[in-house]
Amino acid sequence: MQKQKLLEKAYSQVFLSSKFYDSAKIYAKRRQNLLKKLDSFCVFAGMPMDPGSEEAWTETWTLFVQEPAFLYLTGVNQAGCFLLLDPVLKTETLFVPRKDPFREFWNGKRIGYLEGEDEVARLTGIKNIRPADEFWTAMRKLAGDKRYPNHAYAFFFERFKGDHNDRFSVKLRTVLSRGRKTLKSVADLHWKFRLPLEEGRVAEAKAAQKVTDKAFRTVLPQVRNMKNERELYLKLNYEMQRLGDGDLAFPTICASGANACCLHYVKNDEQIKKNGLILLDFGIRIGTLHSDLSRTIPASGRFNPLQKLLYQIVLDSAKEYQKFVKPGVSLRSIGQVPWQFILGELENRLVKKHQGKFKLLYDMRPHGVSHFIGEQIHEGDPGSRSLDVVLEPGMLISCEPGLYGIFSGVFNGKRFSEKIGIRIEDDLLITKNSFENISRHIPKEIVEIEKLMG
Repeated sequence: MQKQKLLEKAYSQVFLSSKFYDSAKIYAKRRQNLLKKLDSFCVFAGMPMDPGSEEAWTETWTLFVQEPAFLYLTGVNQAGCFLLLDPVLKTETLFVPRKDPFREFWNGKRIGYLEGEDEVARLTGIKNIRPADEFWTAMRKLAGDKRYPNHAYAFFFERFKGDHNDRFSVKLRTVLSRGRKTLKSVADLHWKFRLPLEEGRVAEAKAAQKVTDKAFRTVLPQVRNMKNERELYLKLNYEMQRLGDGDLAFPTICASGANACCLHYVKNDEQIKKNGLILLDFGIRIGTLHSDLSRTIPASGRFNPLQKLLYQIVLDSAKEYQKFVKPGVSLRSIGQVPWQFILGELENRLVKKHQGKFKLLYDMRPHGVSHFIGEQIHEGDPGSRSLDVVLEPGMLISCEPGLYGIFSGVFNGKRFSEKIGIRIEDDLLITKNSFENISRHIPKEIVEIEKLMG
């Protein structure tokens, strides 16, 4: 075991491992679970090239480059690889680029095929390792092999065109047609295994929550002295990366004032509006799982009366939504709950009680209230977002109601008017009969936030 851990450390970032479980074994178990459900060979294509390398004039490097389905089954975070699962011969074959010492001289260790070397097999747990340049030859042989049915499988989306999986499936169809075989998508079957998290991955998700909590609590008392979004953005990122294993879950959003009304605001470079709100959307990756949190805080350290009322409506809408979260329901079936609640409470609390007015920047529903969390931060089928999938124990979902618009109201004889964006997001782990809010310790109540901000 010690030798395996040392090998994994040497290949960190190109083979994703975890301190919470035996990584090679969990990837092997996933492949075997899928193999048992297949009646013909199945292929997963990794990303064909590193981000940016398709351009003549630039190349960028990011720690996370892989197709999530391929990563889920192999842990290999490197471009140019293929996985073949064969239920007839009961074999697994990993195709990887040939070992390139010169490239490693520039970019560090890479997984690669080397004649007579079993390092990749020991690292990944896949015994049959072949060079990637033999992949299409292998496909042509399988296309004409009569031991298999007249179809094969690959990971791609019928409704989603133009990505690398789609391009791969088009080429594979052409090869298979020469042997009179058709191609079926394995995506729906894949999601059934992938959406529920194993125990070790739940541990990673909870560890990510702890890091996020500590980072947020560290930053809160400092916010009042920060002048711009960039300062806060960098400080929050630093604390998460310092406490975690170095990789953000996604680019942090730090949106001050009206900027919070842009859902995917990425500028993070404007002055903080001292009497406004700041919307933060942030998270850290631990092993192969992440946290995904949103919090909205007052730049001054205290909510004004209008901000406080609107914030509490959003917070209460999350609590209302969570009454319906349980195994056996789909995200689509309960997706309107918070938005209907928010509209009703705006009328009751703002318009009727405070002579208020509001103009929303959307029609009824600004975005989905929940998404799955797993290999990707937004897990699930990219076409349908898996909204019709029935929730099961072990699935991890977000809960993120929001409110974005122009609001005004009278409080103690004074009218407050403001363009405001508020989002509050927690991560919910589905349990046998209900759910566990694994973000519950991360401050979000008004009294708690104001106290921590001093």
